[in-house]
Amino acid sequence: MKRNRLLHAELSRVIASLGHGDALVIGDAGLPIPDAPQGHGGPQRIDLAVTRGVPAFDDVLAAVLSEMQVERALIATEACDGGSALPAWVAPIDAPVQAVSHEDLKLATRSARAVVRTGEFTPYRNVVLLAGVVF
Repeated sequence: MKRNRLLHAELSRVIASLGHGDALVIGDAGLPIPDAPQGHGGPQRIDLAVTRGVPAFDDVLAAVLSEMQVERALIATEACDGGSALPAWVAPIDAPVQAVSHEDLKLATRSARAVVRTGEFTPYRNVVLLAGVVF
């Protein structure tokens, strides 16, 4: 059994396979996950949602951040307080966080290696994490 915080085998495997600049998305229960285009690989769907609030977005983000080196992150401007200040839930991300339109965020999910669906019911509680390197 793993000693680290993250126990979910599929999610742990995806994080271990990320290269520099690869994207991993953590989303609320309503974030659409794009289908793979015909003949192409699309983002892997890792559906953790059990019921409203389970698992919580913040808990999944914390577990992922315990194992993933993040270079930068994207969130929707709609999640920002008053449209400009970053929301408090991004504080654990030890990397620059950029706000983009929700439509642009959804476009960014198309090229992600995986999209993780949580039980979060807070609108726009989604983040695209872009992998960095540890050296």
